[in-house]
Amino acid sequence: MIKHLIFTFIFLSFCFSAFAQKQDSVKTSVSGKKSADKVVVTQDSIKKEEAPKETRKERRRREKAEKEAKEEAENALKDSARLAIEHKSTVAWKRSLMVPGWGQYSNGGLWWIKVPVIYGGFVSTGLIIEFNHRYYRRVIKELDFRLKSGGTEVNDEEMKNQSTDGLIRIKDGYRRNRDLAILATVGWYGLNVVEAYVDSMLKNRWSIGDAKRFTYRFSPTVLSANGQYAFQQSPLRPHFGVKMTLQFK
Repeated sequence: MIKHLIFTFIFLSFCFSAFAQKQDSVKTSVSGKKSADKVVVTQDSIKKEEAPKETRKERRRREKAEKEAKEEAENALKDSARLAIEHKSTVAWKRSLMVPGWGQYSNGGLWWIKVPVIYGGFVSTGLIIEFNHRYYRRVIKELDFRLKSGGTEVNDEEMKNQSTDGLIRIKDGYRRNRDLAILATVGWYGLNVVEAYVDSMLKNRWSIGDAKRFTYRFSPTVLSANGQYAFQQSPLRPHFGVKMTLQFK
């Protein structure tokens, strides 16, 4: 009987000690985990506080670098032949913008006809400007002389038959023609640039392939007026014409 009581006491003591050790280990692990989380959170907060803020200048520099890297990546996808074609198609109009006719010479083809036409246009408008400006100044001088003399004397013998009002109208006409010629010169200069650009685009970026040969034919037709065939009412007669048809092969 005593032996059973001793064995029971030892068994219960062993169970209680094991249960107490398990609770202590659980508490230790929980407390250790909490302390580790506190250390991680503290380290993250320290890192966030130590990380410097990005200034506006640094942000612009970073965005510029990202943009340049993106452009380089896009250009890397293009082959050298395509880049050469794009460069050749854009350099012509820039040259004509600097020197008229230079872009036409770069494009080749009928440049030996285009360049004289371009400079012939500039010479023509320049002569028109000089002529109208010269006579404009001449009429102005005559009007000033008549104004100072009270209209009783004439300075230019070629204008002695012209009245003062007539000279004023002539002066305005010369000035208008001179200004229009200046605008025409600017437009001719712009047309020179546009022609160089269009010609380079057609030669370098677009190709009509084998459609370089064409045939044409002429055939009689009845001219139309207001969407209907043109016939005279009295007497009833049709209006005939000629139609030209182009066909590319």
